Amino acid sequence: MGEHYRVHVRGHLDDRWGVAFGSLALHRRDDSTTELVCDCADQAALHAVITRIRDMGLTLVSVSLQSDAAVASPRQAGAEAGDPIRGRAS
Repeated sequence: MGEHYRVHVRGHLDDRWGVAFGSLALHRRDDSTTELVCDCADQAALHAVITRIRDMGLTLVSVSLQSDAAVASPRQAGAEAGDPIRGRAS
């Protein structure tokens, strides 16, 4: 099993972008970013996601490796641990 990542890009992507990213989940956030949640088998798979973001002309905001607990319940984990993307309290 691979590592779980959360990738933030600038702007709200609509659902049609989900097709371009395959099985990644898209979540629109209140801060005008879109969070892509993915399970990457290895670093090459993560780089493929980042390359696709670049090729589509999107602005990459952040990439973070997530613990299994944060992946299982991202909203609850974020509320308890502060901002799970930037690693600090909101």
